[in-house]
Amino acid sequence: MRILIVTNHFLPENFRVNDLAFGMRDRGHAVTVLTGLPDYPDGEVYAGYGFIKRRDEVVDGVRIVRFPRLPRGDGRTWRLAANYLSGVLGASLVAPLLSRDGYDVVFVFETSPVTIGVPAVLLRALVGVPVIFWVLDLWPESLSATGAVRSKLALAAARKGVRFLYRRCDRLLVSSRGFVKSIRATGGFAGEIDYFPNWVEPEYLAAPATATEPPGLPGLPDLPGLPDLPGLQGLPDGFRIVFAGNIGAAQDFDTLIAAAER
Repeated sequence: MRILIVTNHFLPENFRVNDLAFGMRDRGHAVTVLTGLPDYPDGEVYAGYGFIKRRDEVVDGVRIVRFPRLPRGDGRTWRLAANYLSGVLGASLVAPLLSRDGYDVVFVFETSPVTIGVPAVLLRALVGVPVIFWVLDLWPESLSATGAVRSKLALAAARKGVRFLYRRCDRLLVSSRGFVKSIRATGGFAGEIDYFPNWVEPEYLAAPATATEPPGLPGLPDLPGLPDLPGLQGLPDGFRIVFAGNIGAAQDFDTLIAAAER
């Protein structure tokens, strides 16, 4: 198949979509990635990239086409807004140039902002290519949870935008089953939704495991134990809680700590 992946971030940035793209390549698919200029997490465009430099390249058999956007900078609200707006405009201008390449499917890797879906549904409208949308951040919840947007009108507008995108996708994937309720209610999507979780990093699969850990929790497979990785040996014996996600305003880390204490 000819697959176009649309994503806010890609190599040299470190996101799971990198594994996905090269895994598809390994299975014999022709993969193109439409992504922005790399600037995560420092907020400035990586050295060697720019509005002209390295906009179209092939890395290990995967073609990477980059759309222009303003860097996210220090993450302040106005900088993020400029980054989001310039990104959707840049991607929407570049995407039609790829319409003649005859893709069989467009796969959207949706980290915030959700507007990364706009160039995908634009291609669907232009050439009828089906769109698969992997929801990794819920919108407009991501806006309200961080406190970045408090206006009810703005959140209502964002909700309408999400509905517009979801209803123009052929299939949705969710990284958490808990997303389905929101997608059905807020997103107004009535089509197929599949549970597609993130996967473990290969470093953990390759590491030797200790034999001192208890069996898995009910409903989960028994595991041989924690990987014997540097740093884990210093943890105390007994019940452990691991948070394996981002740490930021949206994660409400105070609540995570309170939950661990309880």
